[in-house]
Amino acid sequence: MTYTGKVQNGVVVLDNGADLAEGTTVRVEPVEAAANQAPDADLFSAGRRAVATGQPDLATNLDHHLYGHPKADDGRN
Repeated sequence: MTYTGKVQNGVVVLDNGADLAEGTTVRVEPVEAAANQAPDADLFSAGRRAVATGQPDLATNLDHHLYGHPKADDGRN
């Protein structure tokens, strides 16, 4: 069964007077993005999470590094 509701003063209040037994474990997930966060905010912060891999040909040979496929020639060899 799925219930809907809203957060009011830091507490989830279920719609339509839904009554769950005390101690019932529930899963809560937002239906819409928070008003102060752009829907693509994670995309814009991807560069800040990038790390050096030591693989200068990683983009060209991703399948080689992940799955062992033969290396592709990117024309820089």
